[in-house]
Amino acid sequence: MNERADSPGAVIVIGETLIDVLPTADGGVRELPGGSPANVAVTLGRLGRAPVLVTTLADDERGAAALRWLQDSKVQMAAETPATGRTSTAVVHLAEDGSASYDFDLTWDLDSAFLARTPGIDGAAVVHAGSIATVLDPGASAVEETMRAARGRALVTFDPNARPAITPDLAPVLERVERLVAASDVVKVSEEDLAWYHPGADPVDVARTWATSGPVLVVVTLGEGGSVFVRGGGVLPIPGIAVAVADTIGAGDTFMGALIDILMDLGAQGPKSREVLATLDVEELRRAASWSATAAAITVSRPGADPPTRDEIASRIGV
Repeated sequence: MNERADSPGAVIVIGETLIDVLPTADGGVRELPGGSPANVAVTLGRLGRAPVLVTTLADDERGAAALRWLQDSKVQMAAETPATGRTSTAVVHLAEDGSASYDFDLTWDLDSAFLARTPGIDGAAVVHAGSIATVLDPGASAVEETMRAARGRALVTFDPNARPAITPDLAPVLERVERLVAASDVVKVSEEDLAWYHPGADPVDVARTWATSGPVLVVVTLGEGGSVFVRGGGVLPIPGIAVAVADTIGAGDTFMGALIDILMDLGAQGPKSREVLATLDVEELRRAASWSATAAAITVSRPGADPPTRDEIASRIGV
């Protein structure tokens, strides 16, 4: 898992790190590190990108466990202690199909000054943010400011991972999310998230609208139904990958991290990101979809958020 030599700048991931508290078969619980942006960072780390995760993490037992997990995947840390003094948690509830819902104990209070001091953020190749960190104040405003500042200098990617348990009032959340969509180059969103943001709407129609507001590429993930890549007026459906599901924890985050990785391979990083994204041909987009979906399929085949290595994906695809 060596750092890739083809990356001219840092890969910055901004967002929450937490501990998932999962039920066990015997009625107990087990604790695993997670958090959507942290999962994206771990995916990128295991793919050799040595990302910098800008997050909040307490100096407690749970924070130490999360730190070990991140460092084991070659994630570099820029962490501030949250005002609560404790590491955030998400109690996970699993449905029969393996899908997950969450009850959170989380504070997101990262500030602009701390973000501005992040090593490598000036001249970064990629800036990614998503999930709770982009909608929960006071830290969300600092994240939005950072994403806007990176536009035109880095590949800016966004995953508006809906968390109604944290932000149940849709209107202000949707307003902020759609501002961040417009400020991004690539947006990845699940059909479940779009069903909350735009109830009753066709997810591909929403993606088409979003694709005219700022991003060059909008990707909608459909679970076992695959994904849809929307660019300009073009819509490219991608079939799903059959897999025995252990649970879906971290699946979308793995897809996001692997998508960033393959887009970087295709040249979409740094100031030329938008130009490159606009000129990728259909086969390159299919390659990006296959890489990302295979990574996610490996993750859902095993418990918890456990993204694959580059060799695992390559072996599954046969390259």
